[in-house]
Amino acid sequence: MHGKTAHELHNLLINKKTSSVEITQAVFARIEKAEDKIRAYVTLNKEEALEQARAADRQISRSPDIPISQLTGIPVAVKDNMCTKGILTTCSSKILSNYIPPYDATVVTKLKEAGAVIIGKTNLDEFAMGSSTENSANHVTRNPWNLEAVPGGSSGGSAAAIAAAEAILATGSDTGGSIRQPAAFCGVVGLKPTYGRVSRYGLVAFASSLDQIGPITKDMTDAAIMMNVMAGRDELDSTSVDLPVPDYRKALVNNVKKMRVGLIKELMGQGIDPEVKAAVKKAADTFANLGAEMIEVSLPSFEYAVATYYLIATAEASSNLARFDGVKFGRRSKAAKDILTMYYNTRREGFGPEVKRRIMLGTYALSAGYYDAYYLKALKVRTLIKQDFEKALGACDILISPTAPTIAFKLGEKTADPLSMYLSDIATIPVNLAGLPAISLPCGFSNKLPIGLQIIGRAFAEEIILRAAFTYEQNTDWHKAKPNV
Repeated sequence: MHGKTAHELHNLLINKKTSSVEITQAVFARIEKAEDKIRAYVTLNKEEALEQARAADRQISRSPDIPISQLTGIPVAVKDNMCTKGILTTCSSKILSNYIPPYDATVVTKLKEAGAVIIGKTNLDEFAMGSSTENSANHVTRNPWNLEAVPGGSSGGSAAAIAAAEAILATGSDTGGSIRQPAAFCGVVGLKPTYGRVSRYGLVAFASSLDQIGPITKDMTDAAIMMNVMAGRDELDSTSVDLPVPDYRKALVNNVKKMRVGLIKELMGQGIDPEVKAAVKKAADTFANLGAEMIEVSLPSFEYAVATYYLIATAEASSNLARFDGVKFGRRSKAAKDILTMYYNTRREGFGPEVKRRIMLGTYALSAGYYDAYYLKALKVRTLIKQDFEKALGACDILISPTAPTIAFKLGEKTADPLSMYLSDIATIPVNLAGLPAISLPCGFSNKLPIGLQIIGRAFAEEIILRAAFTYEQNTDWHKAKPNV
C-alpha cells in the first residue's frame, strides 16, 4: 500500500478493496521500518491520523453514490514550516522547538477538508534556508537512493519521505528551488506553482515575495490532484490571486505535438555536470520525437540571478525573522538580566549559523548606507530577469533545463563552503524571482542517483507544464524506478 500513488489508492478505496485505516497503518509501518535510516520526519501524528482515517472510511461507506474527494483517506506529510493546529511546528529551529500553533495553515485546512490524513511533519533546513536539509536543528535527513548523499533542500524531508514511500503525498515550500531541487535529488515530482496561485497563510515566512507552497508526489497525476485541492484565492492571504482554478487533471494529456519547447542555453553550459547535461539533451530529443518544436533560447540575465536572490531573499528574511524575539511565542533565553540581553541571547541561542548568516547579510543590504547599492539594484536586476523570461516565453510555450547542475552531493561536502551550496540552486532561483510556475520530474540517473528535468511555464499556465511533464512521464520509465531502502 505504501508504495502506491494517491490515484491508485483512491480507486481501491471507492471500490472497497481497502480502507483508509489499512493504508494509514501501512504507511506508519513503512515509517517504522525506514525512518531510522532516512530520518525524514520531525513529528509523527499517529493517533490523530488514525482517527482521521476512520472518519474517512465512515464518509466513504456513507456515500456509495456520491463522489468523494480524490484525497479522502490518503496519507499526507506536511513540511514543518506550515502551521498545524495542535501539532508542533518548529521550522527545524531551536527558537520554535516548543511552538504549537492554535490554527492551521490554509493549505492544511484545504487538505483536511478534502479528507486527507495528516500523518506528520517533515524535516527541513532551518526556516527553509538551505539546499541540503543539513541546516536542520533536529537532525540530518538522508537521500533514499544513497544514505551518504543529501536529499536536497529545503524540503528534503518531504522529498525523501515520498521517495522512500514513507508518505503517499507531501507538501513543500519553494523560495529559490526548495521543492524542485530536492525532488530532483530524490527522483520524485515537485511542482512550484505561480506566485499567488496557492495561499501562503500559515506558512512561516522566509522571503515573502518569493515563497510558494506546492506538492511533492510520486507522479504527475498525484501532483495535479493535489493542485486541485491546494490552489485558489484565500481572503487571509492578500497576495493570493483571485483567478478561477481549473481542473488540473484535465491538463494531463499525452500530447506535445506543435508545442514550442525552449532549451535554456545558459543552463546547459559551464558548471553543469556532463551527465546531467546529457540527460536533459536526451529529454529534449524525446520532446522533439513526440512532435514538439525545439528552440534554443538565451536568458543572459541569469548570470546575475544567484547574487540578486541572495540580496532580496536575505533582506526579506531579516525583516520576517525580527518577530522571533522571545516575547510572543517560541523559545526564550533564561540567561537574561534585562530585556535587551533577553532579545540578544534568545536569537543567539535559537538561530543556527546559516540563519544568522542570512539575517546579517539582509540587514546589511537594507542598512541606510547600502540600500541603494545592493537591495535597490537587486530589485532592478529582478525586473531584467522577469523581462528575459517574458521574451523567451513569448517565443515558446515552455522552457526546459536541468533542475540542478549536479546530482545529489555527499553529506558534509558543501557545508564549509556556503557559496558552493548556494550555486546548487542556480537553475531554480530565476523562476522564483520571476514568480513563474515550474516543475521537476525524473529524467535519468548518474552514479545511481536521479537527475531532474525542470519545465517552466508562463504565469498561471500550470496546465501547460503539467501537460508537457505528463507527456514526458508517459513516454519514459524514469518515474517507475524506486530506491531500495
